[in-house]
Amino acid sequence: MKKISTSDELYTAILSLKNETETKQFFRDLLTLAEIKEFSNRWQVVKMLYLGMSYTNIARKLRVSTATVTRVAHWLHKGMGGYKAVGDRTLKKHTS
Repeated sequence: MKKISTSDELYTAILSLKNETETKQFFRDLLTLAEIKEFSNRWQVVKMLYLGMSYTNIARKLRVSTATVTRVAHWLHKGMGGYKAVGDRTLKKHTS
């Protein structure tokens, strides 16, 4: 039997969610409120980078460090492509 990684099992579980309500419920059960806030802040950084905001303004507005903004920007531009794929689908139409 082929061994499936626990990460792959998690991704499969996420892909099985049918709507926003299920997604919110799943992530609330999976993560602490602090973890959800941290992930949400990272996504806000991506959105603001798409809008062309400066790292300093993003950090100030979200009350995160410029190191966090720099790290997210690095992942956006040189990461695995996940931020870019979702950003292109959900944000580009709002920033064009």
